[in-house]
Amino acid sequence: MRSFLYPDEYLDSTYSIDFDKLYNEGYRGIIFDIDNTLVPHGAPADERAISLFRHLKETGFSCMLLSNNKEPRVKMFNDAVQVEYIYKAGKPKPSGYRRAMEKMGTDTGNTIFVGDQIFTDVLGANLAGIRTILVKPINPREEIQIVLKRYLEAVVLFFYKIHRKREKAGKKVRINTPKNGR
Repeated sequence: MRSFLYPDEYLDSTYSIDFDKLYNEGYRGIIFDIDNTLVPHGAPADERAISLFRHLKETGFSCMLLSNNKEPRVKMFNDAVQVEYIYKAGKPKPSGYRRAMEKMGTDTGNTIFVGDQIFTDVLGANLAGIRTILVKPINPREEIQIVLKRYLEAVVLFFYKIHRKREKAGKKVRINTPKNGR
């Protein structure tokens, strides 16, 4: 059993993901968080983001922005990248992720979620049954409520890294719960 807080992958940046490889593996839909995943918090789409979305659409991906922000912020970013979006998504509730897949015409087997926060992005995507890629936040300076969550995320990532090392070493990984008493 794996924790709903663990991503399937943890990478340095959205821009280091091998999307061509993912397409060849059969993935067809990508759901993205915006702030600190694609651009710094509150920033408009930059040339790197515009180029990424251009490439993804040319490759054949359906793309969706899924944000807890209000529409003006999401629309401002989307005006440059021209994909579908859902604002005030209520992450980590899985309903927004499911709605995104429905709009893209994809399902849990061929959709990926990319985001920078464990307790909203990864948790919600895992609850919806979607493959998750957690990326390091672009801008280390954040609002205080996010900073506090980052401390908790550091604890989760510590255990995630131990879990991944054991997986790679071929050892049986056991998640301790109150039920098994350890």
